[in-house]
Amino acid sequence: MNIRNTAGVCLLAAALALPSVVPAAPSDEAQIQALEKQFAAAVQAKDVAKIMAAYAPEGLFVFDLVPPRQYVGQAAYKKDWENVFAGAVGPVKFSVSDLAVTAVGTVAYGHSIQTIGWTGKNGKAMGAVVRVTDVYRKMGGKWLIVQEHVSVPVDLDTGKPDLLSKP
Repeated sequence: MNIRNTAGVCLLAAALALPSVVPAAPSDEAQIQALEKQFAAAVQAKDVAKIMAAYAPEGLFVFDLVPPRQYVGQAAYKKDWENVFAGAVGPVKFSVSDLAVTAVGTVAYGHSIQTIGWTGKNGKAMGAVVRVTDVYRKMGGKWLIVQEHVSVPVDLDTGKPDLLSKP
């Protein structure tokens, strides 16, 4: 059994343990994919309010690429995005690829590759290709991200991150 299947089995087992689980509708995965498209458009527009609309208003937990170790709550993570855009001159390029989503009841998980690029205030091109794993909850009929983990591979011999990783 591979890791994705193991995670799916664990998620399914947890969902089935709930007293009243509503099976995920086929449209749930499509709704989450639409959420990720809206998120990508918001990043390209540098619209922090629309970015944060993809996240749960309460209970949000994020491991992002940059310090601190974790962001707890919307206010902390909103500040992270504001800092990204404060250091960007001109447009931001952003894309989501290889998105895979699995929904079970009112909980779902997904993973993707996200690419971001911009010009820093010093005129230098900046960017990263990151691996993102999200946990979603359907709240009030709307899917929102409740937990996010962003990472890059690290060369263990050098200790250096691979910010532009390729498969």
